[in-house]
Order: sequence, then structure tokens, then C-alpha cells
Amino acid sequence: MAEIILRFFVGGTVVCVFAVFADALKPKSFAGLLGAAPSVALATLSLTVWKKGSTYAATEAESMILGAAAFFVYAAVVSSILRSARWSALSVTGGSLVLWLACAFALRYAVLG
Repeated sequence: MAEIILRFFVGGTVVCVFAVFADALKPKSFAGLLGAAPSVALATLSLTVWKKGSTYAATEAESMILGAAAFFVYAAVVSSILRSARWSALSVTGGSLVLWLACAFALRYAVLG
């Protein structure tokens, strides 16, 4: 129960800090992105350091970075296709998930071996 309460406070604090930072940016659509993903990642990493040590947390952080890079490729491809073609958003995003997975696994094996 103590871990759940700690997660609540750490996650909430980090979400608030990122939300304030994101509120200053334009366009406002960045606010949701900056409020959720980085704050959850940082809260998870801080609890991982506390429970499993910094070596394990470093491995987790490397995985998060590689996943973010793969997501960037996915988002760039999806936005490019949606701007230029008349396909439905569901079919483009769903079909491009294979691209994200392939990119994530390729980066993992290229960087981490």
C-alpha cells in the first residue's frame, strides 16, 4: 500500500510540473503529450531505482529511449500518410503499429545487442 501511495504522489507531482511547462508552449496540443508520457516515465524510473537499483533502472531508461525513438518514426510516418492520402486514421495507425514494433526491435538489437 505504501508503494501505491508513493506512486500517486511522485506521479502526480511530476505530471503537475510537466503540465505547467507544457502550458507555456504553443500549440496547446503539446500539453497532453508532455503531461503524460514523460511524467509517467520519470515516476516509474524513480521507483525502479528505489526498489531495484540504479543498474536495473539504467536498462529500463535505455529501453524507454529506444521506444521513444521508434515512436518518433511511427508518428512521422503516420502523420505523413494522413496528410497525403485519403485513408482512414484507424487503418493507418493500426497498420503502422507493425512499423513501430519493427523499428523498436531493430533499435534494440542494434544498440543493446
